[in-house]
Amino acid sequence: MTELAERTAASRAPEDGLAAGRSVPHLVTEVPGPNARALVAMDARYTSPSLPRAYPIVPRRGDGLVIEDVDGNLFLDFAAGIAVTSTGHSHPEVVRAVQRQAESLLHFSASDFYLPIYVEVCRELDRISPTRGPNRAFLTNSGTEAIEAALKLARHATGRQNVIAFFGAFHGRTYGSVSLTASRAKYHARFGPLLPGVYHAPFGTREGLDFITGQLFKRVVVPEEVAAIFVEPILGEGGYVVPDDDFLPGLREICDRYGILLVADEVQSGAGRTGRMWAVEHWGVTPDMVVLAKGIASGLPLGAMVARADLFDWTKGAHGSTYGGNPLACAAALETIRLLEGGLVDNAARMGDRLMGALRERLVGRYGVVREVRGKGLMIGIAFDSGEHAEAVQEASFQRGLLVLEAGDDVVRMCPALSVAPEQVDTAVTIFEEAVAEVARQAG
Repeated sequence: MTELAERTAASRAPEDGLAAGRSVPHLVTEVPGPNARALVAMDARYTSPSLPRAYPIVPRRGDGLVIEDVDGNLFLDFAAGIAVTSTGHSHPEVVRAVQRQAESLLHFSASDFYLPIYVEVCRELDRISPTRGPNRAFLTNSGTEAIEAALKLARHATGRQNVIAFFGAFHGRTYGSVSLTASRAKYHARFGPLLPGVYHAPFGTREGLDFITGQLFKRVVVPEEVAAIFVEPILGEGGYVVPDDDFLPGLREICDRYGILLVADEVQSGAGRTGRMWAVEHWGVTPDMVVLAKGIASGLPLGAMVARADLFDWTKGAHGSTYGGNPLACAAALETIRLLEGGLVDNAARMGDRLMGALRERLVGRYGVVREVRGKGLMIGIAFDSGEHAEAVQEASFQRGLLVLEAGDDVVRMCPALSVAPEQVDTAVTIFEEAVAEVARQAG
């Protein structure tokens, strides 16, 4: 282990910080407790009902993989803000980087002026990107904004109007990205008409490839009018579905054959989440563009669209963002990349093997409600025999102090911070098995 990795592990030892002197989870009230219930009631009065809350966790502080709620309960966090807090909650070195930046400059829009730290982040993304270099980058506030940028650039660079995405995919909820999204019909309901020129194919299999070259290209849209294929290397919100080994290489071959751009949506699977910096690396595939967000800045709002430099033929003013690549998020990103390369990506691979192996050994074949454990690195999905049982296990885990999150139709995902320690993995597996056993007993 490198010196940086050792320092990171030491700063996040389970006995430190919020967990000092206490085991985690550590529940001192019923959950949700009285303060949490009061906040939930106030939230119901003032916030948009579109926010899809999974369960009533109301955090006050975070430290590594530990969340303390407003009632003083300690939770073990294996959701990481939907795979966002890649280095753990409030990693001290990320916090210090943000503090230093805040003392010198809070905001200066890179859309209209020159911002040094913006350029530094783009240079780092050029260095670590899975796309063919040299690359350029456009920074955003979120993943959905980065998808919008990729969609605009793909159409502009190719002069073609159509794009292909996949059933089960989640690319965001703004108009362009939600037109690509096909994980849940409710994301489209009553918002039409959506963006035209978007077609969908089955994900992850040879049949999906054949559908594109057969049904789509022969009956619906000619390939010469397709600008790009957008794909999550591993489906995220769609259920943590890992494709067959020939799927992504097959997409690359189709794109090369017809001059189509391959856009890898690594918003959830990137930044070391799968035990490699980028999920596409597991299949040796080089995309033309990569879209990232979530874990790249350890919880601060930063997304990016990175693409081959030769694709950036658009002119000044064709796209921009007032806050995209703001100085605080950029400072967090530079420190996050340093921590990822300093040992956290390797730790994700090791702890992912430990977590997935334990889940398979203790769940599959022992509880009838569990169908499968799948994933790569610390992007792990536990598939159940029904959505009702998945939801029940999510709730039973919460009641025991473990934070996990549903995905797809019948899956519970585990995506803890990449700094997770072996003992935290073991604790999470024990609690999760208790939750599964309870639901299995109730199911009869």
